[in-house]
Amino acid sequence: MSRKASRTEQAAIDKPANRRDAPRRARTEVEFEEVAVLGALFGQFDANLVQIENRLGVYIAARGNKVQIEGPEEAVARARDVLKSMHQRLAQGHDLDTGAVESLIAMSAEPTLEGIITGDDSGGAPPIMIRTRKKTIVPRSATQIDYMRALIRSDIIFALGPAGTGKTYLAVAQAVSQLITGSVQRLILSRPAVEAGERIGFLPGDMKEKVDPYLRPLYDALYDCMPPEQVERRIASGEIEIAPIAFMRGRTLGEAFVILDEAQNTTPAQMKMFLTRFGQNSRMVVCGDPRQVDIPGGDSHSGLADAVNRLEGVEGISVVRFGAADVVRHPIVGRIVDAYEGTAG
Repeated sequence: MSRKASRTEQAAIDKPANRRDAPRRARTEVEFEEVAVLGALFGQFDANLVQIENRLGVYIAARGNKVQIEGPEEAVARARDVLKSMHQRLAQGHDLDTGAVESLIAMSAEPTLEGIITGDDSGGAPPIMIRTRKKTIVPRSATQIDYMRALIRSDIIFALGPAGTGKTYLAVAQAVSQLITGSVQRLILSRPAVEAGERIGFLPGDMKEKVDPYLRPLYDALYDCMPPEQVERRIASGEIEIAPIAFMRGRTLGEAFVILDEAQNTTPAQMKMFLTRFGQNSRMVVCGDPRQVDIPGGDSHSGLADAVNRLEGVEGISVVRFGAADVVRHPIVGRIVDAYEGTAG
């Protein structure tokens, strides 16, 4: 049976700050001018606010266009920055879903959050973005900023890291953007046809039908950046080519944006062959997770690891490494990656 706390007990509850290890508490208020976006900002049944509360350990109360935040001082500051960045994102016409909110919360620990999301002091667009037919993509983690810059500046980019960090998606988005603007004439997407720990045996159909199951993630990224009818038309015309890495042998890929996905499953010989296909006015992106090697022999026989060891530091080549903190899928994916990495080896 519950009882009412005594005055002494209540005082101890009300004054946690007397404890030396207790965090300092703070309260702040944020006022928003663009009231038209407040519904999307708060989310259905204040779901976005609840998400911030649960992740940062703060209390948020919304009254009209004002939001009060209370909790540990550092967490309150982070929640305030996240809300401002969410509001700015909506005001600039960008989408705001659960994944975007989660990414902004994760990025709030970075000192560059405000510069990344809100752009310059004039309220302009974010300094780093990719525009495609269907959407404008802005970075969702600090590493994605480095990656998006590398996609603009470097000739060959190695993107290493776990699933869900946006390695392939951002590369495809940048490729689509350059294809649309005419910076390149072709988009070539490739990956090794290696089964992930399975032996599915003989596949019926013609060559396209045999290799398409291995290339489905690349199709998914394309359809997210371009209308399906445009994807099909450009594939039919040869502007977009999707093929296994074996089809690259003997070619010179000029005026093209070339992406190799699941590169950890190439052999050193395959990787050398692929990289030496590089032609004039081209860009090449090599994506893979060095910890998910499915070829016989494991890491020691991976062409991705071999290439990075040989080429890191070479002029014109960038290496971007993602970690579990950069996962931009459902938050539980990041926790799964953390759990597996913690038990690795």
